[in-house]
Amino acid sequence: MRAAALLAVLLWQVAAANEPPVAEPGTMRYERAIRMAGGAGQACAALDAAIFPHAAPSLTDVRIFPAAAAGASVHEVPYAMTLSEAASEETETARVLNLRSGASGGQIAFDLEMPARAYTGVTLEIDPAVHDFVATAVVTGMDALGGRGKATALGTFTLFDLASQRLSRDTAIPLQESTFKILHVVLSVSAAPGAAAARFVPAMVRGATVPPSREAQTIYSTVASVSVPTTGVLANPRKTRFDLDLPLRVPVERVSFDLAPGYSGNFSRDVTIHARSNPDATTPAESLPVESVTGSISRVHTTQEGHTIEQQELSVPAVLGANLQHSAHAWIEIENGDDQPLPIAAVRLEMRQRKICFEAPAGGASGKDSELALFYGDSRLDAPEYDTARLFVASRAALVAELGPEGLNANYHAPAAEVRPFAERHPELLWIALIAAICALGMVALKTARNVGR
Repeated sequence: MRAAALLAVLLWQVAAANEPPVAEPGTMRYERAIRMAGGAGQACAALDAAIFPHAAPSLTDVRIFPAAAAGASVHEVPYAMTLSEAASEETETARVLNLRSGASGGQIAFDLEMPARAYTGVTLEIDPAVHDFVATAVVTGMDALGGRGKATALGTFTLFDLASQRLSRDTAIPLQESTFKILHVVLSVSAAPGAAAARFVPAMVRGATVPPSREAQTIYSTVASVSVPTTGVLANPRKTRFDLDLPLRVPVERVSFDLAPGYSGNFSRDVTIHARSNPDATTPAESLPVESVTGSISRVHTTQEGHTIEQQELSVPAVLGANLQHSAHAWIEIENGDDQPLPIAAVRLEMRQRKICFEAPAGGASGKDSELALFYGDSRLDAPEYDTARLFVASRAALVAELGPEGLNANYHAPAAEVRPFAERHPELLWIALIAAICALGMVALKTARNVGR
């Protein structure tokens, strides 16, 4: 009995030592007003890069309180955080049916069995060994295979591969939002200007994919940007380089490029994004690892064989982790080869848009600050557990809220000095006592079992 009682007391001490601190606005260093027009109901505010360096990792200490809150007795306002992504849709496969030669020479005809959802485009998978072609795709939408029922013309689109001209390849068919079960496609394929004559056969169509609709695409927010390329000792006539610094813990998930207004040239350039944590006083920069991400940017605006070709890709997916524990330095290099450098107006590091959503109280006046504020800056806190977050469903009619500029909390006070429990100050003694109590209980149990056996 004594051993069992000792074990119970020790377990209670462990639970007390691990009890998390209570969130209160007075112990958070930073505060931002939440501004929104009058109205009640679900409201969402986009989070910017400024919050990440001063909040705890993963934003675990972020809380919403009344703006004038100061004490621990004030109730938190539950919230849910959202991350912009095509969560409801994924890229799916469209099955190719009835693949055959068309009615006239150089034509390829087939049907696509589309997924049972709205879509705004389809990408044809053309044999990667087939190059230097220009194709016209005539697309018709139907609700049943074999032409039964009404057929709707969806348009004529240009696909191309201009590899010999050192330009890009595009086999995507952009559409207005559609829900047809079947798409009938007729491709008229010819060799690109300047390319050797070739025979294009149905087998070059390997499949098709359906990306998320444009309405479900990811939204990005700018984290940092630079508009002037690096010069001096870092200059290289075959490369254009941009340097910029990253704050602590700010996520980076894409790099985008803006061209100078009025530039109309065609190009396809390789891009490399490098990042390295900033060194501290004891660590030289040369000893820190460099992470690198590669990609390409391109633009094609031309007329070939009477077809107008329009294609542009000015962003590269790039998830950087160098700044998760320290601030970091990033540099982006565009490979020019023997071509003239591109007139880049800006390079932007971007993160997927993050929002904080909550129930707005009634009575806010339009144009005035709300009665709520965002507090953070207490690294002792664990992430909150709200029913709101578990059961959250985004509303299409959510109110738009905005965060005011970051400022120091006027009511801030350092957390009161806590008297650490004996178990927390001497954890090794606690575990020794636990092991001893468990051994004692085991010996009692063994002795009891022997007595019962006799």
